[in-house]
Amino acid sequence: MRFVDEAIINIRAGKGGNGCVSFRREKFIPKGGPDGGDGGDGGNVFVRGSSKLLSLYDFRLKRNYAAEGGHSGGGSQMFGRKGKDLILDLPVGTLLYAIREDGVEELVADLSEPDEEILLCRGGRGGHGNEFFKSATMRTPRFAQPGEEGEAIKVRLELKILADAGLLGLPNAGKSTFISKVSAARPKIANYAFTTLTPNLGVMINEYDTDQRMVIADIPGLIEGAHEGQGLGHRFLKHVERTRFLVHILSIEDVDLEDPWSGFDLINEELIKFDEVLGDRLQLQVINKMDLADAEIVEHLKEKAAEDGRTVYFMSALNDVGVEEVVEEMWKLRDSLDMSAPVNTARTWELEDEDEDEEDFSDVEVVWVTEE
Repeated sequence: MRFVDEAIINIRAGKGGNGCVSFRREKFIPKGGPDGGDGGDGGNVFVRGSSKLLSLYDFRLKRNYAAEGGHSGGGSQMFGRKGKDLILDLPVGTLLYAIREDGVEELVADLSEPDEEILLCRGGRGGHGNEFFKSATMRTPRFAQPGEEGEAIKVRLELKILADAGLLGLPNAGKSTFISKVSAARPKIANYAFTTLTPNLGVMINEYDTDQRMVIADIPGLIEGAHEGQGLGHRFLKHVERTRFLVHILSIEDVDLEDPWSGFDLINEELIKFDEVLGDRLQLQVINKMDLADAEIVEHLKEKAAEDGRTVYFMSALNDVGVEEVVEEMWKLRDSLDMSAPVNTARTWELEDEDEDEEDFSDVEVVWVTEE
């Protein structure tokens, strides 16, 4: 699955329909009064959270979105039809930032709930037909009002919630091999560091209940100094921030027998330095590639984990040894979490409440026409 966590799109609401200049013309009524109808309002643009979407990839392919414009009014006091609203479905957890002309970004929406709809751009108001302007002093108005332009906005989309589980660890720990074993994801796998440079998503289906699914993100490997941007650390840590719990995988090749958990501690320290809340995020600690070590070393590490009161799982993702136990524990951890709760982070986003301006109809733009 191709994963994209950011995209910039242009959104425009529908233009209001023009009002109509028309006069009643029937047999024996040669000079009827004005009967031009109003134009319809332009369609609004809404954004809606969808739990079925996992990536913003489609919004990289198509960048311009516009709602339908309102239809123009007609004679015999016929009003134009309102333009159809446009609803953009986005993954739950998407943040929308309006980009102003000066380049400053402002948060305008946070889709944290499924099926949550937020009005992003309001459609233009339809123009009044000439019948609207008739009065005792103006019997035959020969003008009508054009429709107003709909609101337009340039938006940067940022996906805050990436997956249920994030595979975390040092480079070349075997994370991509693990996700390829438990899902249909087929990431690039090779025996060198930073094989994975962008997150790979895999969907794991519960074998007992096919309606239960878990989204897993294979996050590129982190190194010491990641919180300072080393090794593209900021980009990778941002992905970690968007997972509900972590599966921390450490290759047995990186285990120091004198201090076997230093590899786990190194990455956890980077998490805390980047976002202190990440230090409290639930995680499973797994040592991978146990097939590369002697059985005595593996047994020693298991005894050491028991002595230290540390729950550590051992597996060989390549040979499918111990993978089932890790997967079972992942399901238990997922079921223990509130999946509708937003992902907590110390780096908060705040929305600013702005009072909506009341509509002002005092300034009416008109178009004059000549009498035929």
